[in-house]
Amino acid sequence: MKKTIETLAISISKGHNFRGHHGKPPGTNPIIEQESVECVAGKGIVGDRYFGFEEDYKAQVTFFDQTVHEKVLEEFGTGHSADEYRRNVLLSGVDLNTLIGKRFAIGEVVFEGTEECAPCHWLNGAIAPGVEDFLKGRGGLRTKVLESGTLKVGSGELALCEDAA
Repeated sequence: MKKTIETLAISISKGHNFRGHHGKPPGTNPIIEQESVECVAGKGIVGDRYFGFEEDYKAQVTFFDQTVHEKVLEEFGTGHSADEYRRNVLLSGVDLNTLIGKRFAIGEVVFEGTEECAPCHWLNGAIAPGVEDFLKGRGGLRTKVLESGTLKVGSGELALCEDAA
């Protein structure tokens, strides 16, 4: 199966603003938008806070759906940017939940969808109260990088590979 998709944005952050900050103020590491990034098998995106985080980490690269972002904007009346969810890749053209347990390629990079990127409580403060509950079941997609390559902003194809083991 192949689907036409649009990679609308790719971002990285060199440090964690919320992980390890429970009960403390968030960090101030900025989101850095990229036109392209190098994805390394088993490690993630070069330069991102989760690059090489731990062996076989299930969230080496995280995806978020533009349609869900638009629903949040409508529901909460905020003007926030999609990078405030702190996911790496903003996509349109595919339901991310259908990729859980699947291997798929975007360009030369092969990913495995591991699980929903469940929303965290900090979204209520970073975006708007109630966003965490609103995003349950549509918080994004956690993936592992199976084959290295360059991921770029722009139109492309998502090709479903054989089912993940």
